[in-house]
Amino acid sequence: MPDRIRHLALSHVVLPLETPVSDAKVLTGRQKPLTETVLLFVEVTTEQGHRGTGFSYSKRAGGRAQYAHLKEIADVAIGQDPNDIAKIYDSLLWAGASVGRSGVATQAIAALDVALWDLKARRADLPLAKLIGAHRDSCPVYNTSGGFLQASVEEIKEKAAASLANGIGGIKIKVGQPDWRTDLERVAALREHLGDAPFMVDANQQWDRARARRMCRELEAFDLVWVEEPLDAWDAVGHADLSQTFDTPIATGEMLTSVPEHLALLDAGYRGIVQPDAPRIGGITPFLRFATLASQAGLALAPHYAMEIHLHLAATYPTEPWVEHFEWLSPLFEESLEIRDGRIWLSERPGLGITLSERMRALTVESCEVGTA
Repeated sequence: MPDRIRHLALSHVVLPLETPVSDAKVLTGRQKPLTETVLLFVEVTTEQGHRGTGFSYSKRAGGRAQYAHLKEIADVAIGQDPNDIAKIYDSLLWAGASVGRSGVATQAIAALDVALWDLKARRADLPLAKLIGAHRDSCPVYNTSGGFLQASVEEIKEKAAASLANGIGGIKIKVGQPDWRTDLERVAALREHLGDAPFMVDANQQWDRARARRMCRELEAFDLVWVEEPLDAWDAVGHADLSQTFDTPIATGEMLTSVPEHLALLDAGYRGIVQPDAPRIGGITPFLRFATLASQAGLALAPHYAMEIHLHLAATYPTEPWVEHFEWLSPLFEESLEIRDGRIWLSERPGLGITLSERMRALTVESCEVGTA
C-alpha cells in the first residue's frame, strides 16, 4: 500500500558564530562580517510513520524568506507519495512559480527535498550515499573555517596545524585583500608552514578579469590544489578562460542557485572544478542532475559547505572529490562525522545519519506545522 506524507514541521533557526569572520567581500566593503548562519529545517512524517530530516541555510540575508516561502507552499506536499521526490519537487516549483526557479524559491524547497531523500534512505536502512550508489566510503577533506581574512597569519598557522593534527587533509585560506601583495605574502607564509600539505585559496569573487589573470599567474608558484572564485560567480566565460589558461585548477560554483546557472559554465568551455551546494542549487534532486552532467564533461567536483549532506553526495561521484569541513553546524546535531587520515568517513547510520540536537531546538526562533500531527 503506498505511503503518503502526513505532516511537516518547519523550523527557522539562527546559529550565531563564536567569532565574526570576514572574507574579501567584507574588506572591499560589499558585505558586513558574517556573524551567524540562518537555517531552515524540515522534519517530514508519513502515514506509515517513516521520518526524514533536511535543511537549507543562508548567510547574512534570506533565511527568513526561505522559511516564509516554504511555509506558504508546503501544503502541496501533504498527501503525496514520499517516494516520488522529483514529482513533489516539481509540484512545489509550480506552487511558487511566480517567484521563479532559483534563489530563495528553490533554496526553500531544498530543505524538504533533502528531508525526503533522508526519509527514503532511512526507510531502506541505508546511508544516503549507499541508496544513491556510492563509489567510496570516504573522501579527502579540507578545512576553511580557520583561514578567514580577519585572522593574522600566525592565527591561521595555529589553526591549520591543529586541523592537520586532527586528521584534516588540506587547508584553504581566503585571499582578495585590497592590496594584492598582502595576499601573496600570506600565501607564501602558509605554504612554507604547511610544507607539502594540500593547500587551496579562495578570492570570493573579488578580482576583475585583469587582476585575476595576474594573480593566477603569481599563484602558480605555490602548487595549489585550486584557486577558488577569482571572478564574479556568474562570469562563466571569465572562469572558463582562466581554467584553460593556467595549470593550477580554477574552482567555482558555490554561489549558483540553479542547474541552468551551473550549465553556463559547461557551455562556456569551463575545465575547472565545480562546487555545487545542494541547499543553494535547490536540493539533492537538482544537485544530482547537475553532477551527472559535470561527470560526463569530465569535471572534478568539490561541494561547498554543509558537509553533513555533501559527504554523501561526494561519495557517489565517479571521480574522487574533496569535501569542505566547517565545524559551524556541528552543535545542531547529536552525531559527529569521523575524520582521520586526511579523509572524512561515511557512517553506517541510515539516511544522512543526523539527529537534531537540543541546541538546535533552543536556537529555533520560529516554527510551524503543516498537515496532521
